[in-house]
Amino acid sequence: MEKQLSLSFENTAIAFEHMSNRALKRANFLFSNIGKPWLVKLGAIATPIAFKLRLPVKGIIKSTIFNQFCGGETLDEAVRAAEELGKFGVGVVLDYSVEAVEGEENYDNAVPEFLRAIQYAAGKPHIPFIAIKVTGFARFSLLEKIHAGETLSPEEQAEFKRVHDRIHTISSAAAKGKVGLLIDAEESWVQQPVDDLADEMMGLFNKEQVIVYNTFQLYRHDRLEFLETSFDKAKAAGYLLGAKLVRGAYMEKERKRAEEEGYPSPIQPSKEAADQDYDTAVRFCLDRLNDLGLFIGTHNEDSCMLAAELLHEKGIAHNHPRVSFSQLYGMSDNITFNLAHAGYRVSKYLPYGPVKDVVPYLIRRAQENTSIAGSMGRELGLIRSEMQRRKM
Repeated sequence: MEKQLSLSFENTAIAFEHMSNRALKRANFLFSNIGKPWLVKLGAIATPIAFKLRLPVKGIIKSTIFNQFCGGETLDEAVRAAEELGKFGVGVVLDYSVEAVEGEENYDNAVPEFLRAIQYAAGKPHIPFIAIKVTGFARFSLLEKIHAGETLSPEEQAEFKRVHDRIHTISSAAAKGKVGLLIDAEESWVQQPVDDLADEMMGLFNKEQVIVYNTFQLYRHDRLEFLETSFDKAKAAGYLLGAKLVRGAYMEKERKRAEEEGYPSPIQPSKEAADQDYDTAVRFCLDRLNDLGLFIGTHNEDSCMLAAELLHEKGIAHNHPRVSFSQLYGMSDNITFNLAHAGYRVSKYLPYGPVKDVVPYLIRRAQENTSIAGSMGRELGLIRSEMQRRKM
């Protein structure tokens, strides 16, 4: 094996090889505008109102922000996007991103959509994962009550049993199809029942290979310790831990609620503290690959480079079956495609669903991007240097 790792996140020829000149121009236009907080704020308020009033905005949204960040409106469209990415050695995480409208019927109706995705992904190396959110199958206030340790009425107990059964049905299908199942993290005040469900499913289905992954949000100051105790618990109970590491997505919301309700914020005191815990978590997992599966979900170039270098230094195959990198579709292509080019297992989170139903996801993406200082400038700079390279 070569001593030096030849990997750079600056190579725009590799990063944007999959994009036509037209797609590159569209990305340039989009990222120029997403960098403007006032515009994102306006869009977040105006878009849902426009849909309510049945104004003809779908076409505009679909041809711009939706096409950039989503794989399509249906599973079939998402599959086509997955096949395009597969040509460049990039896998996908199928993510049916309809933010569930509450109601038992809606929760029940969501299950077959995920089963269809699993069925399709089974046996296809370029679709190694699907992602779910427990709040897509459960009433938020019910999860809140369980997290707070309140006693459930017999009706609520029956309701949570149905939530459990939905997650079990999906996990069981994933195990049968040998498709990785990523259980997303939620707000800290509903996280406990999500962790409990994830632990139970890992105990059932992660005996010989890692199927189910729980998500550890390292921008919370207690999650590194939780990762370590989750590992000890899995080891003691004889199952493999699935660890999806992310920084986190609810920072402003978490701080605001903690302040309003007068409890200590669960969020790290600084970005440096979150970065430090994230990288420590990566090291922790890479030292224990015999007993866990690691999913590195981040747009942070330093963390990706650290993980790639550690694999390289330890003499672990770049495409080790228990290590995956991932970034969101439409973002950080400089990381994704350069990792794939260097032989690492990497996939794009590929959201799909009807335009109107995916709008909350898209708004969140745009808001996240404006709140991450410098990330828009980085995306734009890379896109523009590739446009220059192509003499566009």
